Amino acid sequence: MDRILVSPNPHIHAPVSTRSLMRDVVIALLPASLVSVIYYGLPALVVFAVSIITCVGLEYLIERFLMHAPSTVGDLSAVVTGLLLAMNLPSSTPWWVVMIGAAVAIGVAKMTFGGIGQNVFNPALVGRVFLLVSFPAIMTTWVIPGGYFGADAVTGATPLGLVNEAILQGKSVTSVVGDFSYCDRLFTFMGGSAGEASVLALLAGWIYLLVRRVVRPHITVSIWATVAVISLIFWLCNPERFTDPLFNLLSGGMILGSCFMATDYVTSPMSTKGGIIFGVGIGFITMMIRYFGSYPEGVSFAILIMNATVPLINMFCHQKKYGRK
Repeated sequence: MDRILVSPNPHIHAPVSTRSLMRDVVIALLPASLVSVIYYGLPALVVFAVSIITCVGLEYLIERFLMHAPSTVGDLSAVVTGLLLAMNLPSSTPWWVVMIGAAVAIGVAKMTFGGIGQNVFNPALVGRVFLLVSFPAIMTTWVIPGGYFGADAVTGATPLGLVNEAILQGKSVTSVVGDFSYCDRLFTFMGGSAGEASVLALLAGWIYLLVRRVVRPHITVSIWATVAVISLIFWLCNPERFTDPLFNLLSGGMILGSCFMATDYVTSPMSTKGGIIFGVGIGFITMMIRYFGSYPEGVSFAILIMNATVPLINMFCHQKKYGRK
């Protein structure tokens, strides 16, 4: 009788690859990127170009000359990292600061751990937080466009920044929130990073990923639900001190972070139950930072903190093995 040889797992194959997944993410981010360039003009285009080129170039150089390994830039993961980093930066960010952020994202947060699939923290967020800590003035200088393609741009604060400033001055948050309609927050000319230019464009990209089955909704929806519940409780208790749920869902980097960075395959839990716990943690930490922290925004910090808990979550929330009931 001939011996039966069983090859190592996995035995399930699908017509997808890292390149195809990353390509879908790039396509999903294109609407928001286009809106950003339309709103902020040439400076935003420079930020996007420098970030992407630096990420791709540095990954190639590290693999070629330090790791002596085949190049993986063709899988488009470095392009996605550069695109997400650019969307987390103000359009007025100097090119050399963008390059530093990209170098940290690729060189420290990704390649130090061995490259794609092995990093613990989301590379784009590591680069963004590093720049926020190192260059706080540059990273908190927001441009409010006065017209299409960056015409008559002036600097100003974001809605979350204005709320934080009002609280520090002992003013009512309703006096600030009332200046921004919900329509403004969906498709807005308010100040913010490139990724905050249009909530509608980001949601359109997220829906595209859902349709393509690149991501599942449980992490994103659990973040939204947690933010909505916590902000509703605080808002009902004291509407003069705390912002309402819709404001928190549509302001800052909530949509970008929950739809495109918290759902990263490498840095999020593998199981559905674990993903829900992960999302609840992100939503809770975000609201605690927004309501009681020094920074007006907390999505980036919340995602990075929960990234560190993913190995522990995976340990206790096992994905059901294929073929098991």
